[in-house]
Parts: sequence; C-alpha cells; structure tokens
Amino acid sequence: QVQLVESGGGLVQAGGSLRLSCAASGRTFGRSAMAWFRQAPGKERDFVASISWSGRTKWYGDSVKGRFTISRDNAKNSVYLQMNSLRPEDAAIYYCAVATSTDRGGPRISEYDYWGQGTQVTVSS
Repeated sequence: QVQLVESGGGLVQAGGSLRLSCAASGRTFGRSAMAWFRQAPGKERDFVASISWSGRTKWYGDSVKGRFTISRDNAKNSVYLQMNSLRPEDAAIYYCAVATSTDRGGPRISEYDYWGQGTQVTVSS
C-alpha cells in the first residue's frame, strides 16, 4: 500500500512563507519524479512544481516561478515545497504526487499515479 502524507499547511498572511513536506511510504518508487499540485474551491487541480529523481530538473507553474522552490530527499522518500511571498490567490489544498513512469517529471497531471490527501494553505490579505 502506497501512502503519501503531506504536512506544513496552515494560515499565513500575504507576503509570508510556508514549507510543505510530503513523505512517501509503503513501497519503493524507484527512479520516480515527484510533484506538487494545488486545487482551489471550484477550480481544477493545477500544476505547481515537479522535480526529477536526481533533483537536477525542476518545473514550475508560471504563477509560482521565483517564489516557490521544490526540493527532495531521496533517502527520506520526501519532497518539499518552500513557498515565499505568498499571495491570497495561492490559497488552496496542496497535493503531493509521484510519477512512477518517469524520472524527469513535468506538468502533465496524467503522469502522476499516486497522490496524497492534501494539506490546506490559507493566505489572508
């Protein structure tokens, strides 16, 4: 059984920072890409960032470039999202995902086959 558990969400003022964490357990994923997506109420799930197995290739959604940083620790089967300069429009449920069929990652949601339950991020103006 695969489990992805996110943590680190919460309430923050606009301009503030949060660091999300996601720990994977239950099986070994091999050389898998990992990513973060987010979904606001009434909207589709959108790509935020992804990172390759090696950590050398990173993708970011246009709205978060320059503000968010994705990283991973393969020894801990974990991926992180450092979010700075948060804006009210960043408020959403943030989901961690794993793509077992690719080690590069990218923004296509269809590539990701395991998902966490999500962590809520709220940004007050």
